Amino acid sequence: MLAEGRWPEPGDGAPRGVAGFVYSGFQPVVVAAAERCLGRGYGSRGAPAGNRTAVVLVSASGDRASAEHVRATVADGGRVGPLFFFQSVPNSVAGYIAARWGLNGPVVCLSPTGDPRADGIAEAELLRYDGDADEVLLVLVEQAPDGTPGEAVAVLLGGGTRQ
Repeated sequence: MLAEGRWPEPGDGAPRGVAGFVYSGFQPVVVAAAERCLGRGYGSRGAPAGNRTAVVLVSASGDRASAEHVRATVADGGRVGPLFFFQSVPNSVAGYIAARWGLNGPVVCLSPTGDPRADGIAEAELLRYDGDADEVLLVLVEQAPDGTPGEAVAVLLGGGTRQ
């Protein structure tokens, strides 16, 4: 493990909003944890030139708040805003992080069937073993059942030799 970031950490208020995403706290929590981790691992300069850093986002439930909002809007015969089609796919926030930090490896989203951390690490190791990535930003995130932001952990994995 090269670096780690969490949201929330002691002293945190609400996470900052993320441009292009609305309504839900899912994306701000993912971005907050990822930016802390990447800042600790890479500093403000971003990923080293030529380094292929993948993003693996793991969430059993995804963006509950947005999904519930869309479900309720459709059930009431309302019109769903176009941003919900974009942000309803978890890889949209993973792609946002990759673009913002210059990460040029694959972007993968998983809904774990077992232990989320173990499933995420297995995917990260596969990406490294196959030569698709040098390092992997692994983000584990769950929203609380009531749709509030919840928590996220991001770890930067890599370095050393591939097995």
